[in-house]
Amino acid sequence: MNLIAVKTIFRFEMARFFRTIAQSLISPVLSTSLYFVVFGAAIGSRIQEVDGVSYGAFIVPGLIMLSVITQAISNASFGIYFPKFIGTTYELLSAPVSFLEIVAGYVGAAAAKAMFIGVIILGTSFVFVDIQIAHPIAMVLFLILTCLSFSLLGFIIGIWASNFEQLQLVPLLVITPLVFLGGAFYSISMLPPLWQTISLFNPVVYLISGFRWSFFGAADVPIGLSLMAIAGFTGLCLLVIGWIFKTGWRLRQ
Repeated sequence: MNLIAVKTIFRFEMARFFRTIAQSLISPVLSTSLYFVVFGAAIGSRIQEVDGVSYGAFIVPGLIMLSVITQAISNASFGIYFPKFIGTTYELLSAPVSFLEIVAGYVGAAAAKAMFIGVIILGTSFVFVDIQIAHPIAMVLFLILTCLSFSLLGFIIGIWASNFEQLQLVPLLVITPLVFLGGAFYSISMLPPLWQTISLFNPVVYLISGFRWSFFGAADVPIGLSLMAIAGFTGLCLLVIGWIFKTGWRLRQ
């Protein structure tokens, strides 16, 4: 593997992140803090505990997942879309680098940005609530896998998008509703039986449930299913990206 190429792409993307630090970091942290204030204070005063955990602490994993998923998709999609937009994709494709090195550079940078934001938000949450992390290694593992898998999805969206409107279409109309309906602010056990069954078809439920288990040792679905779901999703994204580079779909437009 051409590590120089991977390092160059990675450093370029990270430099762009720090050039726009207000938009890239401060904005999501402030937004999450507002969620803590609104949901933790307003709703938390009416819902004292969920599964034996204070409501303010209960929503922390869901808020982290919401920010991490959104940022991973946004950074990865824009990172690969912008070279398409200005026409430098051809230089990248003609360079002596493989598609694995291109993906590693862009996806690695997007995952690192999302991971960084997730850690900052986790640190911010200690200001608002008292949190005990039951399985810290599992928490880090879930966070890394989530950052990687949704960065891969963002990479696919960036290649698929033909304009800036399409770049925001999937995150706004698909991903964000799935996260909100995936148990970010509630346990699916609180729903009627029919809606509990319907919720199990939402793939984000397995991510949030597994991540919440790493904090509190309790989950809506078995931890094994959560790991299988995120591993399967990551594998599917890799297969799609491999097919894209093999066929050149949307890369040479």
